[in-house]
Amino acid sequence: MPHKTKPIMKNLVLLFLWIPSGFTNAQTLLQPDRVFDGEEIHENWVVLVEGNTITYAGEASGIEVPKNTTNLDLKGSTLMPGLIEGHSHLLLHPYDETTWNDQVLKESPVERAIRGTVHAKNTLLAGITTTRDLGAEGSGYTDVYLKKTIEDGIVAGPRMLVAGPAIVATGAYGPKGFHDGVQVPLGAEPASGVPEVIKTVRRQLGHGADFIKIYADYRWTTDAPSKPTFLQEEIDAMVAAATSAGSYVVAHASTPEGMRRAVKGGVETIEHGDGGTLEIYKSMKEKGIALCPTLAAGDAITQYSGWKKGIDSEPDRIRNKRKSFNLALESGVEIIFGGDVGVFSHGENYREMELMVEYGMQPLDVLMAATSLNARVFHLDDLGKLQKGFLADIIAVEGNPLKDISNMRKVKFVMKDGEIYK
Repeated sequence: MPHKTKPIMKNLVLLFLWIPSGFTNAQTLLQPDRVFDGEEIHENWVVLVEGNTITYAGEASGIEVPKNTTNLDLKGSTLMPGLIEGHSHLLLHPYDETTWNDQVLKESPVERAIRGTVHAKNTLLAGITTTRDLGAEGSGYTDVYLKKTIEDGIVAGPRMLVAGPAIVATGAYGPKGFHDGVQVPLGAEPASGVPEVIKTVRRQLGHGADFIKIYADYRWTTDAPSKPTFLQEEIDAMVAAATSAGSYVVAHASTPEGMRRAVKGGVETIEHGDGGTLEIYKSMKEKGIALCPTLAAGDAITQYSGWKKGIDSEPDRIRNKRKSFNLALESGVEIIFGGDVGVFSHGENYREMELMVEYGMQPLDVLMAATSLNARVFHLDDLGKLQKGFLADIIAVEGNPLKDISNMRKVKFVMKDGEIYK
């Protein structure tokens, strides 16, 4: 009808003006001092982004810049792929604020989800554009729904790969310390026996878990040392069930026997690995199983227990972790980046990278672990590199992290999926 034409056109114009640049075919040329492409450092490189895709990464002299391109001068910085965190818990917060037991027992899934949205934003602004979340720790499938709200654009955060509740052997997880007549929420879903563990794997995948996390060892009673939990046939069955469904299994394992069972069962990554031996790490290398050492978690927990880092001598837990990490380096097993963040503050993911270097890993290998290696291990084929055709998850940090890994604290630019957040 003629009398409605002007208002309709006005609304269309306003809608067009409102649409953010991430939804257009806008082109952006990023001009840093240097580029880490996921494998090596290059001087005098630039990166061109169109929409949400990298269309050029190479010598500045090798590109004819298209018209209407926005140039972003990132002088003094190193451009690199968005970081991929390998072990996070967005629904947890530091244990020196609230103990793990009290978070599971006293904080509702609603409260933890709200906290999770804050943690997700802090994570993204710290340069983590993708995170692998290793269990909701008593909040059911809240991680699945946090992932959905990020994908739907309701809250800002990294891409998420989620494990859902995770699976523990019956009786082998917490909170503990209550008499047998008290039923308390647990931090993961218990299961026993081959038929039940298969059913649990299938249920979790059906509810939206991207992969399955199992606990190959844990404390059977309060303050007891960790011992193996699942029998070999149970681990084998869980891996077979997940693989059949197109997914995979990762294992919390810190004892030699727990690690051996997980490796034999065919998990894809071992989380923690504190008690790993040279023999076990070599077997992991042979089978293509990566280690996620979570150095920062142990470092943080030891400080919460009273260790004054830099003043007191290192306690046994830290010395033993250094030793096992060096055995892993010696073995040649692939070591991925993942700090068990949530034990310490979200947004301080860099702490793991700093400790990896401090414990003997080369800075270039650490940067690869946080980008191209994690992308490959986590089956993210279009992430982890600054290369034509890859998704535009890109960050910039001040200075050169190869010379000083602490520059990873100084994130000055964050682009996820072609959209600038910082």
